[in-house]
Amino acid sequence: MAGHTGPLVIVGGAEDKKGECKILRRLVELGGGKTARVLVITVATELPVEVGMDYIEVFERIGVEDVRTFDVSKRDAANLDSAVKMIANATCIYFTGGDQLRITKLLGGTRVDAALHEAAQRGVTLGGTSAGASMMSSTMIVEGEAETNPRVSIVDMAPGMEFLDGVVIDQHFAQRGRLGRLLSAVAQYPHHLGLGIDENTAVVVQDHVIEVIGQGAVSIVDAGSVTYSNLDQVGRDESLALCGVKLHTLPEGCGFDLRERKPIPDFKEWIRKHNKELSS
Repeated sequence: MAGHTGPLVIVGGAEDKKGECKILRRLVELGGGKTARVLVITVATELPVEVGMDYIEVFERIGVEDVRTFDVSKRDAANLDSAVKMIANATCIYFTGGDQLRITKLLGGTRVDAALHEAAQRGVTLGGTSAGASMMSSTMIVEGEAETNPRVSIVDMAPGMEFLDGVVIDQHFAQRGRLGRLLSAVAQYPHHLGLGIDENTAVVVQDHVIEVIGQGAVSIVDAGSVTYSNLDQVGRDESLALCGVKLHTLPEGCGFDLRERKPIPDFKEWIRKHNKELSS
């Protein structure tokens, strides 16, 4: 698992923007609180102005004084000095939903891409919702069929933006019945953990540990201990057999150690013990 010095806030989509805004408030808190400089990246959506204005309104309502939007419709724009400067000035960067392939197609390999990774390394908080969540991993789910049994053909994969190694992320998870396609993904990439994040739910990743926050749950699929798979024997549209897969369902208050592949049932107690060990 590659090192990452800044927090990640990875949201399963449809985060609360009208009520308590718990997830977005946590994002801002990690990104500098009252002095946060928030940059909303709308490259995933085909309605950047409308989506950007919605997020500006939300962030201003929860107390952010400096919030700006950034959109790219052509790759040339992602190589401009002005674009790199916007990334460099932000303390908190948030990717909206839309189409994750637009993010990788328009930003991948550009100066903005490099600036984003430099920002992460110096501790800037990065967040993303829906498509902005899927692209966080090195290998991402592009699209796939929901509410069906695992088959290779039901999920399409592509390289992500590589902010978090060792996982494959799916969003709108329980609401859209995506367990079958996440199982199909980890069957093909068993060295990766599958993270299925429900709507209005997020994982906060710091170092190699995640904390679950929000209304729903996070389903973690671990195929590392699979005892049998027929992946090498079936056609693309034939049913997969997977034996020995581990499934963890973690609501708010729980966590997970990505390096050890172990759930943390009581995250607050784990933090208390961890901090005590560090101070002793």
